Amino acid sequence: MSETKEFERELALHTAPAMLGAKPANLLTMEGNSRTISENVARFNKKAAQKGLHIKELRRIGNRTLMLLYNERLLNKRLCEEEVRKMFCGFGYGACKDCPQYLEKLCDRMDESGDFPHEIGLFLGYPVGDIKGFIANKGQNCLLCGYWKVYSDAEGARRTFKRYNNCTKYMVDCLAHGKDIYSALRIS
Repeated sequence: MSETKEFERELALHTAPAMLGAKPANLLTMEGNSRTISENVARFNKKAAQKGLHIKELRRIGNRTLMLLYNERLLNKRLCEEEVRKMFCGFGYGACKDCPQYLEKLCDRMDESGDFPHEIGLFLGYPVGDIKGFIANKGQNCLLCGYWKVYSDAEGARRTFKRYNNCTKYMVDCLAHGKDIYSALRIS
């Protein structure tokens, strides 16, 4: 399989919900030559910009690259939610005014901690109550564990998980039938 096809397969498997507009962002880690990954990211960003989709490289460790694929419209909408903004302020994002500033601050916070800061869930569209529950319970005692650890609305989370699974199935099926991710997303 070519490196480009492998890149598309990984995007389909790990970022379909964000690509299809079901959530603001997804994380993806890829192994391999950083130059090749950067070239694939640049190609994706150029083609997918018309749909408001972008990939931000967050961190490289050895031959692994951690990336955030985000839907700009949905992420901007998320960043404007009052409860989300308050929580971001508590994590030191008070001076951030737009999506690029929030993403740069996230990169800085990841570099500082060497780990995933709790606010990553805000970027990924996790419910604020579940992020607070995760912090308060130190990741223990959740009601349900799926795309995230659920501490409040388990039934709503199950429906969301099913929607995310359907997005992934659609993208994987498209690739299995010979489409590339751009035709699956109706990008010319």
